Amino acid sequence: MDQIEIFAPASVANVSCGFDVLGFCLEPIGDIMRVTKTESPGVTIGSITGQELPTDPLKNVASVAVLSLLKTFKSSYGFRIDIDKKIKPGSGIGSSAASAAGAVFAVNHLLGAPYSRKELIQFAMAGEVLASGAKHADNLAPVLLGGFTLVRSNKSLDVIKLPSPPDLVATIIHPKIELKTIHSRAILKQTVPLEKAVEQWGNLGAFVSALYTNDYELLSRSMKDKIIEPFRAMLIPKFEEVKAAAINTGALGSGISGSGPSIYALSKGMKTAIEVGNAMKTQFDDLDIEYEVHVSKINEEGIKIINSL
Repeated sequence: MDQIEIFAPASVANVSCGFDVLGFCLEPIGDIMRVTKTESPGVTIGSITGQELPTDPLKNVASVAVLSLLKTFKSSYGFRIDIDKKIKPGSGIGSSAASAAGAVFAVNHLLGAPYSRKELIQFAMAGEVLASGAKHADNLAPVLLGGFTLVRSNKSLDVIKLPSPPDLVATIIHPKIELKTIHSRAILKQTVPLEKAVEQWGNLGAFVSALYTNDYELLSRSMKDKIIEPFRAMLIPKFEEVKAAAINTGALGSGISGSGPSIYALSKGMKTAIEVGNAMKTQFDDLDIEYEVHVSKINEEGIKIINSL
Protein backbone atom coordinates (compact mmCIF):
# COMPACT_ATOMS: atom_id res chain seq x y z
CA MET A 1 0.00 0.00 0.00
CA ASP A 2 1.50 3.33 -1.10
CA GLN A 3 -1.42 5.70 -0.62
CA ILE A 4 -4.51 5.85 1.57
CA GLU A 5 -7.50 8.19 1.67
CA ILE A 6 -9.51 8.44 4.87
CA PHE A 7 -12.48 10.24 6.41
CA ALA A 8 -11.68 11.80 9.79
CA PRO A 9 -14.93 12.79 11.51
CA ALA A 10 -15.83 15.68 13.77
CA SER A 11 -16.59 15.08 17.43
CA VAL A 12 -18.13 16.62 20.54
CA ALA A 13 -16.03 16.79 23.69
CA ASN A 14 -16.81 17.50 27.35
CA VAL A 15 -20.54 16.71 26.83
CA SER A 16 -21.40 19.10 29.66
CA CYS A 17 -20.50 16.99 32.71
CA GLY A 18 -17.29 15.40 31.36
CA PHE A 19 -14.74 18.20 30.92
CA ASP A 20 -11.58 16.83 29.24
CA VAL A 21 -12.70 13.20 29.69
CA LEU A 22 -15.96 12.58 27.79
CA GLY A 23 -16.64 12.75 24.06
CA PHE A 24 -18.58 11.25 21.17
CA CYS A 25 -18.09 10.94 17.41
CA LEU A 26 -20.25 12.53 14.70
CA GLU A 27 -21.21 11.14 11.28
CA PRO A 28 -21.95 13.77 8.60
CA ILE A 29 -19.02 16.15 8.83
CA GLY A 30 -15.29 15.44 8.70
CA ASP A 31 -12.01 15.96 6.88
CA ILE A 32 -10.85 14.00 3.84
CA MET A 33 -7.14 13.22 4.12
CA ARG A 34 -4.85 11.53 1.63
CA VAL A 35 -1.46 10.26 2.78
CA THR A 36 1.15 9.06 0.27
CA LYS A 37 4.51 7.37 0.79
CA THR A 38 7.52 9.37 -0.42
CA GLU A 39 11.08 8.28 -1.12
CA SER A 40 12.55 10.98 1.12
CA PRO A 41 12.16 10.36 4.87
CA GLY A 42 10.16 12.77 7.00
CA VAL A 43 6.75 14.37 6.68
CA THR A 44 5.56 17.05 4.26
CA ILE A 45 2.25 18.87 3.98
CA GLY A 46 0.97 18.92 0.40
CA SER A 47 -2.24 20.57 -0.74
CA ILE A 48 -4.72 22.02 1.76
CA THR A 49 -8.21 22.96 0.61
CA GLY A 50 -11.16 24.33 2.56
CA GLN A 51 -9.21 26.26 5.23
CA GLU A 52 -5.94 28.14 5.57
CA LEU A 53 -3.56 25.97 7.60
CA PRO A 54 0.23 25.96 8.08
CA THR A 55 2.25 23.93 5.59
CA ASP A 56 5.31 23.93 7.87
CA PRO A 57 5.47 20.33 9.20
CA LEU A 58 6.40 21.65 12.65
CA LYS A 59 3.33 23.91 12.80
CA ASN A 60 0.60 21.66 11.38
CA VAL A 61 -1.11 19.34 13.88
CA ALA A 62 -1.35 16.49 11.35
CA SER A 63 2.38 16.36 10.60
CA VAL A 64 3.36 16.97 14.22
CA ALA A 65 1.29 13.94 15.24
CA VAL A 66 2.92 11.79 12.52
CA LEU A 67 6.40 12.95 13.53
CA SER A 68 5.59 11.78 17.06
CA LEU A 69 4.70 8.34 15.70
CA LEU A 70 7.86 8.15 13.59
CA LYS A 71 10.03 8.82 16.63
CA THR A 72 8.85 5.46 17.96
CA PHE A 73 8.41 3.52 14.72
CA LYS A 74 11.29 4.21 12.35
CA SER A 75 10.60 4.29 8.61
CA SER A 76 12.98 4.40 5.65
CA TYR A 77 10.47 6.39 3.61
CA GLY A 78 8.46 9.50 4.29
CA PHE A 79 4.89 10.70 3.95
CA ARG A 80 3.04 13.50 2.19
CA ILE A 81 -0.26 14.62 3.72
CA ASP A 82 -2.96 16.28 1.59
CA ILE A 83 -5.98 17.65 3.44
CA ASP A 84 -9.46 18.64 2.32
CA LYS A 85 -10.38 20.50 5.50
CA LYS A 86 -14.14 20.39 6.09
CA ILE A 87 -14.03 21.13 9.85
CA LYS A 88 -13.28 24.77 10.53
CA PRO A 89 -10.49 25.33 13.09
CA GLY A 90 -11.81 26.90 16.27
CA SER A 91 -15.32 25.51 15.65
CA GLY A 92 -15.55 23.42 18.81
CA ILE A 93 -16.17 20.12 16.99
CA GLY A 94 -12.69 18.66 17.04
CA SER A 95 -10.95 20.18 14.03
CA SER A 96 -7.41 19.62 15.32
CA ALA A 97 -8.32 16.16 16.63
CA ALA A 98 -9.61 15.08 13.22
CA SER A 99 -6.38 16.20 11.54
CA ALA A 100 -4.08 14.65 14.13
CA ALA A 101 -5.98 11.39 14.51
CA GLY A 102 -6.61 11.04 10.78
CA ALA A 103 -2.93 11.52 9.93
CA VAL A 104 -1.59 8.94 12.41
CA PHE A 105 -4.35 6.49 11.45
CA ALA A 106 -3.42 6.74 7.77
CA VAL A 107 0.34 6.51 8.32
CA ASN A 108 -0.14 3.56 10.66
CA HIS A 109 -1.93 1.67 7.88
CA LEU A 110 0.81 2.49 5.37
CA LEU A 111 3.32 1.10 7.87
CA GLY A 112 1.42 -2.19 8.13
CA ALA A 113 -0.73 -1.27 11.18
CA PRO A 114 1.85 -1.81 13.95
CA TYR A 115 -0.39 0.07 16.43
CA SER A 116 -4.00 -0.41 17.48
CA ARG A 117 -6.46 2.47 17.25
CA LYS A 118 -6.20 2.98 21.00
CA GLU A 119 -2.40 3.05 20.87
CA LEU A 120 -2.52 5.76 18.19
CA ILE A 121 -4.06 8.21 20.68
CA GLN A 122 -0.65 8.82 22.32
CA PHE A 123 0.83 10.03 19.02
CA ALA A 124 -2.19 12.10 17.98
CA MET A 125 -1.95 13.83 21.36
CA ALA A 126 1.15 15.70 20.12
CA GLY A 127 -1.06 17.50 17.60
CA GLU A 128 -3.58 18.46 20.29
CA VAL A 129 -0.80 19.88 22.46
CA LEU A 130 0.27 22.08 19.54
CA ALA A 131 -3.30 23.24 18.96
CA SER A 132 -4.44 23.88 22.51
CA GLY A 133 -1.36 23.85 24.72
CA ALA A 134 -2.80 21.00 26.80
CA LYS A 135 -2.75 17.20 26.75
CA HIS A 136 -6.31 15.99 26.37
CA ALA A 137 -7.79 13.10 24.41
CA ASP A 138 -11.52 13.75 24.78
CA ASN A 139 -11.85 14.47 21.02
CA LEU A 140 -9.12 12.12 19.82
CA ALA A 141 -10.53 9.04 21.55
CA PRO A 142 -14.00 9.06 19.93
CA VAL A 143 -12.53 9.95 16.52
CA LEU A 144 -10.23 6.92 16.65
CA LEU A 145 -12.47 4.48 18.54
CA GLY A 146 -15.92 5.68 17.50
CA GLY A 147 -19.00 6.22 19.64
CA PHE A 148 -18.75 7.56 23.18
CA THR A 149 -15.44 7.36 25.03
CA LEU A 150 -14.26 8.16 28.54
CA VAL A 151 -10.66 9.16 29.26
CA ARG A 152 -10.02 7.92 32.80
CA SER A 153 -6.48 9.30 32.70
CA ASN A 154 -4.76 11.58 30.20
CA LYS A 155 -1.36 10.78 31.71
CA SER A 156 -1.57 7.01 31.28
CA LEU A 157 -4.09 7.26 28.41
CA ASP A 158 -6.52 4.90 30.06
CA VAL A 159 -9.44 5.18 27.62
CA ILE A 160 -12.75 3.31 27.85
CA LYS A 161 -15.15 2.81 24.93
CA LEU A 162 -18.73 3.34 26.11
CA PRO A 163 -22.01 2.11 24.59
CA SER A 164 -24.41 4.42 22.75
CA PRO A 165 -28.19 4.27 23.32
CA PRO A 166 -29.72 3.29 19.95
CA ASP A 167 -32.11 6.23 19.59
CA LEU A 168 -29.67 8.95 20.64
CA VAL A 169 -29.18 11.69 18.01
CA ALA A 170 -27.01 14.80 18.22
CA THR A 171 -27.79 18.26 16.87
CA ILE A 172 -24.94 20.74 16.41
CA ILE A 173 -25.23 24.42 15.57
CA HIS A 174 -21.96 26.02 14.54
CA PRO A 175 -21.88 29.81 14.41
CA LYS A 176 -19.09 30.67 12.00
CA ILE A 177 -16.91 32.54 14.43
CA GLU A 178 -13.56 31.23 15.62
CA LEU A 179 -12.93 30.42 19.27
CA LYS A 180 -9.54 28.83 19.81
CA THR A 181 -9.31 26.18 22.52
CA ILE A 182 -6.14 27.72 23.91
CA HIS A 183 -8.02 30.98 24.54
CA SER A 184 -11.16 29.41 25.99
CA ARG A 185 -9.02 27.38 28.39
CA ALA A 186 -7.26 30.52 29.56
CA ILE A 187 -10.42 31.93 31.18
CA LEU A 188 -11.04 28.87 33.35
CA LYS A 189 -10.38 28.94 37.08
CA GLN A 190 -7.80 26.55 38.49
CA THR A 191 -9.76 25.83 41.67
CA VAL A 192 -13.31 24.51 42.02
CA PRO A 193 -15.61 24.73 45.08
CA LEU A 194 -16.07 21.30 46.65
CA GLU A 195 -19.86 21.44 46.39
CA LYS A 196 -19.73 22.01 42.63
CA ALA A 197 -17.08 19.32 42.17
CA VAL A 198 -19.22 16.74 43.98
CA GLU A 199 -22.22 17.68 41.83
CA GLN A 200 -20.13 17.29 38.67
CA TRP A 201 -18.84 13.86 39.72
CA GLY A 202 -22.40 12.73 40.33
CA ASN A 203 -23.53 13.94 36.93
CA LEU A 204 -20.65 12.24 35.13
CA GLY A 205 -21.25 8.93 36.91
CA ALA A 206 -24.95 9.13 36.15
CA PHE A 207 -24.30 9.96 32.49
CA VAL A 208 -22.07 6.90 32.04
CA SER A 209 -24.67 4.72 33.80
CA ALA A 210 -27.37 6.07 31.49
CA LEU A 211 -25.34 5.09 28.42
CA TYR A 212 -25.09 1.50 29.68
CA THR A 213 -28.76 1.23 30.65
CA ASN A 214 -30.32 3.26 27.78
CA ASP A 215 -31.93 5.45 30.43
CA TYR A 216 -32.74 8.62 28.49
CA GLU A 217 -34.34 10.34 31.48
CA LEU A 218 -31.23 9.81 33.61
CA LEU A 219 -29.12 11.00 30.70
CA SER A 220 -31.16 14.18 30.60
CA ARG A 221 -30.84 14.81 34.34
CA SER A 222 -27.07 14.36 34.24
CA MET A 223 -26.30 16.79 31.38
CA LYS A 224 -25.44 19.65 33.72
CA ASP A 225 -22.20 21.62 33.99
CA LYS A 226 -21.75 24.05 36.86
CA ILE A 227 -17.94 24.31 36.53
CA ILE A 228 -16.87 25.08 32.95
CA GLU A 229 -19.98 26.21 31.08
CA PRO A 230 -20.67 29.37 33.14
CA PHE A 231 -17.28 30.81 32.10
CA ARG A 232 -17.31 29.78 28.45
CA ALA A 233 -20.96 30.65 27.85
CA MET A 234 -20.13 34.36 27.89
CA LEU A 235 -17.92 33.86 24.81
CA ILE A 236 -20.75 32.47 22.67
CA PRO A 237 -23.46 34.75 21.26
CA LYS A 238 -26.98 33.87 22.56
CA PHE A 239 -25.78 30.63 24.15
CA GLU A 240 -28.42 30.59 26.88
CA GLU A 241 -31.21 31.32 24.40
CA VAL A 242 -30.06 28.57 22.03
CA LYS A 243 -29.77 26.06 24.88
CA ALA A 244 -33.23 26.95 26.19
CA ALA A 245 -34.74 26.66 22.71
CA ALA A 246 -33.26 23.17 22.30
CA ILE A 247 -34.53 21.90 25.65
CA ASN A 248 -37.97 23.49 25.23
CA THR A 249 -38.29 21.71 21.86
CA GLY A 250 -37.65 18.32 23.41
CA ALA A 251 -33.87 17.86 23.63
CA LEU A 252 -32.63 15.75 26.53
CA GLY A 253 -30.01 18.39 27.20
CA SER A 254 -27.75 20.94 25.54
CA GLY A 255 -24.38 22.54 26.15
CA ILE A 256 -21.15 23.83 24.66
CA SER A 257 -19.45 21.52 22.19
CA GLY A 258 -15.81 21.32 23.20
CA SER A 259 -14.58 24.83 23.90
CA GLY A 260 -17.21 26.41 21.62
CA PRO A 261 -18.56 28.27 19.79
CA SER A 262 -20.58 25.28 18.55
CA ILE A 263 -23.53 24.26 20.72
CA TYR A 264 -24.72 20.66 20.86
CA ALA A 265 -27.96 19.00 21.94
CA LEU A 266 -28.81 15.33 22.43
CA SER A 267 -32.30 14.05 21.64
CA LYS A 268 -34.18 10.77 21.59
CA GLY A 269 -35.03 10.12 17.95
CA MET A 270 -34.20 11.76 14.64
CA LYS A 271 -37.52 13.64 14.38
CA THR A 272 -36.93 15.48 17.66
CA ALA A 273 -33.31 16.17 16.78
CA ILE A 274 -34.33 17.86 13.51
CA GLU A 275 -36.96 19.94 15.30
CA VAL A 276 -34.35 20.92 17.88
CA GLY A 277 -32.06 22.09 15.08
CA ASN A 278 -34.81 24.27 13.64
CA ALA A 279 -35.45 25.81 17.06
CA MET A 280 -31.75 26.49 17.60
CA LYS A 281 -31.52 28.22 14.21
CA THR A 282 -34.22 30.73 15.04
CA GLN A 283 -32.01 32.21 17.76
CA PHE A 284 -29.31 33.13 15.24
CA ASP A 285 -31.56 34.41 12.48
CA ASP A 286 -31.62 37.95 13.88
CA LEU A 287 -27.83 38.08 14.28
CA ASP A 288 -25.34 38.96 11.56
CA ILE A 289 -23.59 35.59 11.99
CA GLU A 290 -23.49 32.75 9.50
CA TYR A 291 -24.10 29.30 10.93
CA GLU A 292 -24.37 25.62 10.04
CA VAL A 293 -26.58 22.96 11.59
CA HIS A 294 -25.68 19.27 11.61
CA VAL A 295 -27.93 16.43 12.76
CA SER A 296 -26.06 13.21 13.40
CA LYS A 297 -26.49 9.74 14.78
CA ILE A 298 -23.63 8.66 17.01
CA ASN A 299 -20.80 7.47 14.73
CA GLU A 300 -19.76 4.08 16.12
CA GLU A 301 -16.96 3.51 13.58
CA GLY A 302 -14.86 6.65 13.86
CA ILE A 303 -12.20 7.17 11.20
CA LYS A 304 -12.81 5.09 8.09
CA ILE A 305 -10.84 4.23 4.97
CA ILE A 306 -12.27 5.63 1.73
CA ASN A 307 -9.68 4.29 -0.72
CA SER A 308 -6.20 2.76 -0.80
CA LEU A 309 -3.68 2.02 -3.53
